[in-house]
Amino acid sequence: MLRGVAHGARDTFTLLLARWQYCYPGLNFSSVWNEVAKRSFLIHSTYTTDTKSREENKKTIESLYRFSVDIKKIRRLKEWVLFQDTAYVKEIAGILKEMGADETAVANILERCPEAILRTPAEINSQRALWQSVCQNEKQLIKLIEQFPESFFTTEYHENQKANILFFQELGLKNNIITRFLTSAPNIFYNPVEKNKDVIETLQRNYLSLGGSHANMKTWILKLLSQNPFILLNASTAIQENLEFLQKNGFTDPEVLQLLSKLKGFIFQLTSTTMQKSMLFSKNVFQCSDQELKQLVLKCPALLYYSVPVLEERLEGLLKEGISVAQIRETPMVLELTTQIVQYRIKKLAALGYDVKSGTLESLNGTKKDFEVSYGTLLATADPTAVTPPATAETLPLTSPTPTEGTDVTAVFVISKLFPPIQATPPIVAPTAPFVTLKRPPVTRESMPGCCCGWSFNEPKGGNNKQINHSATIKAFSKEKCSQVFTFLA
Repeated sequence: MLRGVAHGARDTFTLLLARWQYCYPGLNFSSVWNEVAKRSFLIHSTYTTDTKSREENKKTIESLYRFSVDIKKIRRLKEWVLFQDTAYVKEIAGILKEMGADETAVANILERCPEAILRTPAEINSQRALWQSVCQNEKQLIKLIEQFPESFFTTEYHENQKANILFFQELGLKNNIITRFLTSAPNIFYNPVEKNKDVIETLQRNYLSLGGSHANMKTWILKLLSQNPFILLNASTAIQENLEFLQKNGFTDPEVLQLLSKLKGFIFQLTSTTMQKSMLFSKNVFQCSDQELKQLVLKCPALLYYSVPVLEERLEGLLKEGISVAQIRETPMVLELTTQIVQYRIKKLAALGYDVKSGTLESLNGTKKDFEVSYGTLLATADPTAVTPPATAETLPLTSPTPTEGTDVTAVFVISKLFPPIQATPPIVAPTAPFVTLKRPPVTRESMPGCCCGWSFNEPKGGNNKQINHSATIKAFSKEKCSQVFTFLA
């Protein structure tokens, strides 16, 4: 025990030393954000006037009322719209209805994006035709407008949008990807097409210089763009500088290409200063050589991508759980998870009798799906006596009627932490749908299929304890529902 305390104290001291030596940088989103903010200001300033010395446009308000628009919401969010001399409420609402929007949808769109009424019908019809060129039909288009009205009604960059859509199509991007870009990353369409072409050419040139092949270049570029379209908001010079930084720090060309693919291009949203500080912080914490640090970064690119404050917070969270720096160094990918996710997974594993402090951290790793697979494997081999918590005042013991052999069971799973798991025979794979009905052969209490986390059901008054002749409802006690829910029916 004393040895564990000593290790914990040493690890904490190491982390504090790293904190003291390096200041806290942040991601370099400033240039991108300033550009976005500037554009938003220009859109607003085109219409903004001195609202204090003017009155609201009564005609506009009356028109909005006719379409059941919540005027209070507009006053609270974008009052300046109501002070403009000219508005096209009726016309814009009419165009939306032509596309298939009902009255409720029209009202919601105008409430969320009231500046839409300041666009002329000609502007909106041009935008409609442009977006329709990449949408499957108008039903999909109106659905996108309902979800992302501001993206659609930003018409100031219509010509840039048109040129960029053609460029992306020529590049090989499918229309469904372009549609996703229009809604989730509209700013990339505000760039002149020449700027986006310059960034793509820089990426292509560097891909080839790092050892990539001409045959795979198009696929690599399209995948990188689909994963992170915001890469187009970076300057080509910044892309070049970050690649040179990695090469200067000992990464070979294939390793740099590997990092680009793993980080999905997000590396270009960093600065060389930020990356340098993150690497120095990790080197100090793990007390490793430059070569060892490089291998850790290749194994876990998060050490390069995350800023010092993020890495520090996650390291502290792991240390508080009793995990050592040596364990983290062995499995650095655990730093890709937030502290909350790590704590949740540790509790789940602890319920199976698995102690992460004395074992490997591999079971904590991966996506949610990866963890569920690892958890299921451990559950299958876990000792039931170690898994089942004792009954307390808060957790009542299991009491349930025993099904008679020969009883047909229709079942739907739920999760319950309070009762011991019953091994299914044969094992049942969790369905993807939240509810599914499974016909089971005659069962006994011992072969009754159960959720991985246990099961229980209530017997209505007057029920027969010897045979199930009623519907038994499962109770769910955990915060996170299992995808299986069982309801027992005789």
